[in-house]
Amino acid sequence: MDNDNFSYWERTAFTGRADVIIIGSGIVGLNAALHLKTTEPNLKVLVLEQGFLPSGASTKNAGFACFGTVSEQLDALKTLSENELASLANYKWRGLQRMRQNLGDKAIDYHQHGGYELFLNNEQAQANRAFENIDHLNKILKPAIDGHDIYAVADAKIAGFGFAGVKYIIYNPFEGQIHTGKMMRALLHKVYEKDVVVLNNCAVRSIQNEGSAVVLQTSAGAFKAGKVILATNAFARQLYSELSVVPGRGQVLVTKPVPGLKLKGTYHFNEGYYYFRNIDGRVLFGGGRNLDFKAEETTAFGHTQMVQEKLTDYLRGMILPDTDFEIDYWWSGIMGFGEELKPIVKELEPNIFCAVRCNGMGVAMGTLVGEEVARLVIRA
Repeated sequence: MDNDNFSYWERTAFTGRADVIIIGSGIVGLNAALHLKTTEPNLKVLVLEQGFLPSGASTKNAGFACFGTVSEQLDALKTLSENELASLANYKWRGLQRMRQNLGDKAIDYHQHGGYELFLNNEQAQANRAFENIDHLNKILKPAIDGHDIYAVADAKIAGFGFAGVKYIIYNPFEGQIHTGKMMRALLHKVYEKDVVVLNNCAVRSIQNEGSAVVLQTSAGAFKAGKVILATNAFARQLYSELSVVPGRGQVLVTKPVPGLKLKGTYHFNEGYYYFRNIDGRVLFGGGRNLDFKAEETTAFGHTQMVQEKLTDYLRGMILPDTDFEIDYWWSGIMGFGEELKPIVKELEPNIFCAVRCNGMGVAMGTLVGEEVARLVIRA
């Protein structure tokens, strides 16, 4: 590293030349680091993160351990073959199981309360289409999800949740929920145990491939490495503009604790563009990106009045009708999307690799995406 104000101790213990530098300390980046050090313990692995905490969505998502609703699977079939759909579902499923195996259910606060897809009173056509395809989807996905039938109609559960305006429900008992803050702390603990160095508030501004080394110009000076992994998901085009990754902002709220809250599980509606769950006696609710896709194709954190009003209206009129509640606070996360539903894991140029575009499924995909890019690096 080139910076005149760093001491000998800092240069020799924290910076110096690394074997591999990973840009981005989210789910993908840290899992790549973990796999590298587990496979090749002598590698010197350094992770650079531009934010105080991971900057995209790894600690700002809704904490859904899910792999797709019926409506989302049917939408995916417009561009994927049945075999490709099953393969993608299996990838997410295996990713969730690997995360649980690596970190432990207690550490990530995992609970398998199941997932629900809701259809409102005015969504008869959408509900009929979903119901007509349940058996077909179960047949496609059964081999991919350990031989289980996945989806079933569960309208009898509606009354128990206290919803208003919800007419039909499809239940998936194999989906769960996690605490993504605890998940990230557990993952950080694992990589620290492997002697990985993670430096925060270090934004990478450019990458130069000099053949003998890859040089990263950052807000803290220049770093050198033998190989580099770009794991910044939605922010990937800031360094490689040719990558087919479009940012998508997700706006989220959480209420103050609601006495007698009846929700237990993860819930989706409107083709997955709205999603909510229980957490610590509160309701966490996010979505609305579909109200103005262009406005939400941004790497800027923040909120829009239109989305905030829509989420508040749904919360008041559908999710918690006739219930007093207060919104405690809002936040937003930035996800990475693309026309293709598979993540981009490849070598961009000699010694520079990327693992990006999780399409809003980073919790499910991130562990395996990180491991996949790590294997590429080791083989190169």
